Amino acid sequence: MLAPKPSSKAFVPFVSVGNMMRLVHRIGIETMLVELTDSIEADFRRWELFDKTARVASHSTDGVIELMPTSDGQTYGFKYVNGHPKNMGQGLQTVTAFGLLADVATGYPILLTEMTMLTALRTAATSAMAARYLAPAGATTMAMIGNGAQAEFQALAMKAVVGITTVRLYDIDPVATEKTRVNLADTDLNVIVCSTAQSAIEGADIITTCTADKQYATILTDNMIGAGVHINAIGGDCPGKTELHPDILLRSDTFVEYPPQTWIEGEIQQMPKDYPVTELWTVITGQAEGRRSQDQITLFDSVGFAVEDFSALRYVHEKLAGTGLYEDLDIIADPDEPRDLFGMLQRAK
Repeated sequence: MLAPKPSSKAFVPFVSVGNMMRLVHRIGIETMLVELTDSIEADFRRWELFDKTARVASHSTDGVIELMPTSDGQTYGFKYVNGHPKNMGQGLQTVTAFGLLADVATGYPILLTEMTMLTALRTAATSAMAARYLAPAGATTMAMIGNGAQAEFQALAMKAVVGITTVRLYDIDPVATEKTRVNLADTDLNVIVCSTAQSAIEGADIITTCTADKQYATILTDNMIGAGVHINAIGGDCPGKTELHPDILLRSDTFVEYPPQTWIEGEIQQMPKDYPVTELWTVITGQAEGRRSQDQITLFDSVGFAVEDFSALRYVHEKLAGTGLYEDLDIIADPDEPRDLFGMLQRAK
């Protein structure tokens, strides 16, 4: 992607939460999820071009604050994101984020945007992209274990990209499940509320786990998982936080985004270092096999990676043209004479 050059005033387009929501509705939620899926897949196909590093994390007893940077050599992007499970008790979001794109040739920012909403969309799109290659053919039913802020996005992405028609919901908090049921009521999905995780996964082709507690947890036990399912594990995303019993991993073929990060944060942190994993980009480019048989259990051990955020930022940047759904921020000093920054300050008296 060739990044546009900054304006003479060095104004940077900023997409607020309000404008992001307007952009989503202008495009259409399901259309945007499909297009985001395609955008992420396109960047996974050129995976080797990207700078890659595990996210830079600052952990505390309350949560984590992270920076997620990458570059394809022409454009640089990063996301600031937090994860604080206790926030919900204070009426705050568990996850918030913002992101930036910059022109590598000049270092000038070309986009600043909210990414709390966009992260939910790109996470769901990434799940759907993985399911394209790993879910059983003709999958129609997904179990959604954990019905928090991500649940509706995951269901709609699987509907729009993979073709599921039924979603089975379970959360330890019935209020969360009811919220999800109501939000999905007008989506043409068959929504079934379940009283246990075990009943939710009955008949499911895809099982998505998305719980928030920062602890080693066993959301799914080995005896719950039958042959042929695809597990989309997205809740375990930091050290000391997991959702699956290790015996499930011993029966599964496991696919990851960036192994150095997933070994720290993903379900595989429970496993010995010789546990075999396959990088998802190699499946997408045809260098490795994904689903091979009807009985195979596939596991996408997803922790979220910077390339996915880059793809989402790139997508939004391209979609903004002609919409007016942004503000120009004056955040780069732009003196008439580049060396005369002090003179610019003095003239502002």
